[in-house]
Amino acid sequence: MLIDLASFTPGLSLAGGLVIGGAAAVLVLFNGRIAGISGILGGLLSLPRRDMAWRVAFLAGLVGAPMLASLLGHPAIADIDAGWGQILAAGFLVGMGTRYASGCTSGHGVCGISRGSIRSLVATATFMAAGFVTVFVQRHLSGG
Repeated sequence: MLIDLASFTPGLSLAGGLVIGGAAAVLVLFNGRIAGISGILGGLLSLPRRDMAWRVAFLAGLVGAPMLASLLGHPAIADIDAGWGQILAAGFLVGMGTRYASGCTSGHGVCGISRGSIRSLVATATFMAAGFVTVFVQRHLSGG
């Protein structure tokens, strides 16, 4: 296994994790809400719409932060080796999984585990196992 040292940024990764954890803690302490992206977005899409201001602000921050980083000279460049059909299918499957798991990786992994939720621990372990299997199949069994 080779590590691309130009992309190996443990300091920035740690800082990002601390910011995400801090933001999740602030949201639950001051607003009593879980920072799960699927639940936040789902609250905007369902009727009746409640608590719109903080939901819009949270999602605007998710979109705005990479845009601000790009303006400051640190663009987030994604190198996705997939076509639009694969991307749409993956998005659909992730959306289905999010509904079946009653939350997404951010809600279960960041917020649920920190609250000691067994359901979140099982969901996060399942997400991780599915990711490990997918990478293994793609790299070793797909023939490509």
